[in-house]
Amino acid sequence: MPVVVTGSIATDHLMTFPGKFTDQFVEGKMENVSLSFLVDDLVQHRGGAGANMAYGLGLLGLAPVLVGAVGGDFADYDAWLTRHGVDTGSVRWSELKHTARFTCTTDVANNQIASFYSGAMSEASMIELAPVEQRVGGLDLVIIGPNDPTAMVQHTAECRDRGYPFLADPSQQLAWADGEMIRDLVDGADLLFTNEYEHALLLQKTGWDDAEVLARVGTWVTTRAADGVVVEQAGAEPIHVIAVPETKPVEPTGGGDALRAGFVAARQWGLGLERATQVGSAVATAAVEVVGTQEYSLPRDLFLDRFTAAFGTEAADEVAPHLPS
Repeated sequence: MPVVVTGSIATDHLMTFPGKFTDQFVEGKMENVSLSFLVDDLVQHRGGAGANMAYGLGLLGLAPVLVGAVGGDFADYDAWLTRHGVDTGSVRWSELKHTARFTCTTDVANNQIASFYSGAMSEASMIELAPVEQRVGGLDLVIIGPNDPTAMVQHTAECRDRGYPFLADPSQQLAWADGEMIRDLVDGADLLFTNEYEHALLLQKTGWDDAEVLARVGTWVTTRAADGVVVEQAGAEPIHVIAVPETKPVEPTGGGDALRAGFVAARQWGLGLERATQVGSAVATAAVEVVGTQEYSLPRDLFLDRFTAAFGTEAADEVAPHLPS
């Protein structure tokens, strides 16, 4: 049965600022901010967390099912995803709105300032998962990525009601969601993904501590950028996995989505948590070495060479049989 990925589908407009944002802030004047940054470049790429994760899963041979809402401008993007192994048959096409837009500026310290226009994504709440299950013949895992908030809540409730295993990835939506909504999105998840900041924010807003979260989810994966990844389960020692060293870091946007894709793919292959996290770390590194969230590729031999250098021959021998040729 396939992995279903629900989440945003968007185009990314990425810019680079040659200085540091923090140099532009005036101490004591933060209540009246009016800033403009002269950027070096502008590139446009396909993006959106749901589509990014589906792309990574497609590269790894899983034929994921993408679920989300797009506008009438999606045709070229649709063809791209299909060509890279993604099933887009359950994507809703809006008759009124454009596909969502993500605009992000990154400074020399990899700090980011971003805006997101939801567009057609606001119609994602009109999508039910049961017809998706009927179309594809069952759901092995539902990833609930950042999306229209109503859609995220509805998809989570439907997973619990119908017994679909689900991965909770509230991500950017944690910044504005209240504690009640976050608790609802997390409770009962087989997997929970956050980065280090989101980990702390989730605890602050829910009022739970780490033990209370782990009592409600199967596995909690926290990414920590260059410091690697921590995997936690109730009653077990945490698993720590290093970040695969970058050779030419370019653009951090999409690294987390790539890591999730690699992790989920490896778990679907039947690999353990540590090995799955290592695969995720390696895929994430490939993603951040190019500009754009779906511009990376995973040449088998190169991927295995880097994986072996980071994690050893035994780990690579476990992963190798599952990688597409």
